[in-house]
Amino acid sequence: MDLKPLVTLLAIVNPLACVPFFIHFTQDFGPSQRRRTVWIASLTVFIVIAVSALLGLQILSFFGISLASFQVGGGMLLLTSALAMLNAQPAEARATAGEMTDAESRSSVGSSIAVVPLAIPLLTGPATMSTVVIYADKARDLWQTLLLVGYGLVIALATVVCLSLAAPIARVLGQTGINVMTRLMGLILAALAVEVMADGLQSLFPLLAGKAGR
Repeated sequence: MDLKPLVTLLAIVNPLACVPFFIHFTQDFGPSQRRRTVWIASLTVFIVIAVSALLGLQILSFFGISLASFQVGGGMLLLTSALAMLNAQPAEARATAGEMTDAESRSSVGSSIAVVPLAIPLLTGPATMSTVVIYADKARDLWQTLLLVGYGLVIALATVVCLSLAAPIARVLGQTGINVMTRLMGLILAALAVEVMADGLQSLFPLLAGKAGR
């Protein structure tokens, strides 16, 4: 397995894009509480990716969903996320207005908002889960599946770094710099989304693969 899954997950999770949200929700937190929020959010990101890698295919099998159909649906979801990123919007389907309001009320009294909405759905959500499941199917043995789980650890550590340095990053890049990075990741993600959908469509309609080979 190459580094493509890691690049794709970095593009989707994109912890840089979550920096403004993190600063907003933790503005009244003390240093220790902010550190705790960073580590809980990052651990949740890892758990979501690891569970999707290890159990995602079994869940699809339980519901009787073919991987080809899941690839087409997941690819469409990735493409939607990429289009949002090209407009400098976060990739994942973000928290609803009610969730955001609830998060603000909980942060004002000091409760941790690390899991919801920071980790889910601000950092990881349906697009992340579907991507991991698709790459888990391409793993040829247990070691490659564990490598995918290891990529989840890398993403979690990247989240730790970005959120821990949220204030300096925001000062250096500014909103414009974050938007530029988001658009760049969106362009990469759009290309990967088309590839995922093409694989799924060729599996569903073998004639497409035959015509492509001519």
